[in-house]
Amino acid sequence: MKAIGDPAPDFALPDHEGRTVRLSDLLADGKVVLAFYPADFTPVCTAQACMMRDAHDRLTEAGVRVVAVSPQSRDSKSRFRKRHNLSQVMLADPDRIAIKAFGVGLPLGLVRRVSFLIDADGTIRDRVVADFRVAPHKRLLERASDDARR
Repeated sequence: MKAIGDPAPDFALPDHEGRTVRLSDLLADGKVVLAFYPADFTPVCTAQACMMRDAHDRLTEAGVRVVAVSPQSRDSKSRFRKRHNLSQVMLADPDRIAIKAFGVGLPLGLVRRVSFLIDADGTIRDRVVADFRVAPHKRLLERASDDARR
C-alpha cells in the first residue's frame, strides 16, 4: 500500500458521467483527497460518502478536491451519487487500475477503505486506513481543509 511520502501513481478512470478523469489533471488544480471504498450502497460506504458530501463546501473553499473510488460500474456511481445527493467526483474502477496502483485491494476482490491526501506535486501527505469506521476518514478531511487554509 502506498505510504506517506510516496509519489501518487497517475491513473485515468471514468467518472459517474462517463468522462475520463486523470489524477494528474485533478492535481493541477491543487490538493486531492483520494478515498477508496469497498462498494456503493452499503451502510458504512454510504455513511462515508455522505460525510464527504457534507464536508464538500469547506474542502472546496480550502482548495481541496475529494474523489471517491470503488470497483462498481459508472452506472452504479451515477445512481449512488443521485440517490444521496453526493457532490464529490465518483470514479469507477471495475478493472482495479487505481486500486492495484495504490495497493488497497484485498483477496477475493475486496477493497480496503483508505483515504490519501495528495499534494499538488503528487506526493502523498497523509493517509488513513480504517476499513470499518468512518470517523478516521472524517478527521483526515478536517486536517486537509485546516492545513490548506494555513
